[in-house]
Amino acid sequence: MESGAVWEMDVGRGRKILKTRSRRPPEPSRMPARILPPIMRHAPLHPSLFVENRRRLRELLPEKALAVVNANDILPTNGDGTLLMHPNSDLFYLSGIEQENSVLILSPSAFNPQHREILFLREPNPHLLTWEGHKLSKTQASQISGIQEVRWLHELPGFFHSLMCEADCVYLNSNENGRADSEVESRDLRFIRQTQARYPLHEYRRLARLMHPLRLVKSNSEVDLIRKAVDITRNGFLRACAVLQPGIHESDVEAEFAHEFTRARAGFAFNPIMASGANSCVLHYNENCAPCRKGDLLLIDVGARYGNYCADITRTLPVSGRFTRRQRAVYQAVLNVLQAGMQGAVAGRLHRDWQRESQQVMAQELVGLGLLKKSDLRKPDLGAAASKKFFMHGLGHPLGLDVHDVGSYSEPFAPGWVLTVEPGIYLPEEGFGIRLENDVLVTESGPVNLSASIPIEPESIEELMASTR
Repeated sequence: MESGAVWEMDVGRGRKILKTRSRRPPEPSRMPARILPPIMRHAPLHPSLFVENRRRLRELLPEKALAVVNANDILPTNGDGTLLMHPNSDLFYLSGIEQENSVLILSPSAFNPQHREILFLREPNPHLLTWEGHKLSKTQASQISGIQEVRWLHELPGFFHSLMCEADCVYLNSNENGRADSEVESRDLRFIRQTQARYPLHEYRRLARLMHPLRLVKSNSEVDLIRKAVDITRNGFLRACAVLQPGIHESDVEAEFAHEFTRARAGFAFNPIMASGANSCVLHYNENCAPCRKGDLLLIDVGARYGNYCADITRTLPVSGRFTRRQRAVYQAVLNVLQAGMQGAVAGRLHRDWQRESQQVMAQELVGLGLLKKSDLRKPDLGAAASKKFFMHGLGHPLGLDVHDVGSYSEPFAPGWVLTVEPGIYLPEEGFGIRLENDVLVTESGPVNLSASIPIEPESIEELMASTR
């Protein structure tokens, strides 16, 4: 430990951090300019995006209400190792802030107008600059978020107590994604427990009930960011087609995407799936280490994340450059279901009806492939059920700041939603599976294919692979 140092608890995290007894650290503008990293990996986004998002949320908050959003934790690995922090999607949606330990408080009814939206950050100091690098100054945070009142984290308890004394109900956040299954207590859950223990008489409500409908409907700026992520994914796909041949490994293909994503100031939206041969029948295959063999197919499920907005694209390629007759027949069947699913992604459609219709179309295709009998289709529901043996997952999901974005499957599709459409047929006995996936924007005039620039027709795939070789 450095001479003259003292341990202090980091607010809201229970983690000890090292602080010095020396005089107050200088403001970032006066700190050493020897390290000048970019504030974020992607190009700066206009703060109007986050200003508008906060306005939409404020309109949903009742009188005397207060809402709190925390950054995600930095998760440990082994020893003193940690994972890279993944920005909290709700915090980013409302502020554009991607820095650890940040807290946003919205209190539209606060008596002091300056306290109606406050952003709290870790205070930069020379120690942090040396060990962790650049931290946002108040000015930088304000430029990113459009929030005028930016405070340091050590001021949070006092401000929060004052605002709680004015508030009647409190909106707190938690991960309410229906597919989430985490045994780790999040920063939000710790904050909920601590707040309810200190202020037991307040009325507490779920912020997710307000945030999910807001995030489902994408603004033009958000759609543009998803388009950018799709374009980056397309460039990675073209690189992958250029290297794919018998003898290379799945990891070699993954490396092409990593190269393209990194040079475009993007990252992977999720762990990529590069599944060759029988691995293509494993829905969430993540090993990406097997060799790609002559005559096999390679299923690529990958997406770039740019500005924290995600793409999610799946293509299935013939390792040798051409599909066999059987592979092409199955491929065309999946493509037919994909096209029908895209056409069905219209405003007013319920997800369950969309899914059921896709299973019925799939059942017809499976009869043509000799995988089902015509008798299986005598009752529509029976045909849909029978198709699940070969198409066992959902047709698609909302896409945005999260790959499996927030949203209710009981609400009808609405203009501004972005959905994936991803049917598949998996034949372990034949040693291959085929999945195809596009990203679709729901509009008042019909669905728009955001991934139309990425080749998908079997002829286009074969021509592309031939031209790159």
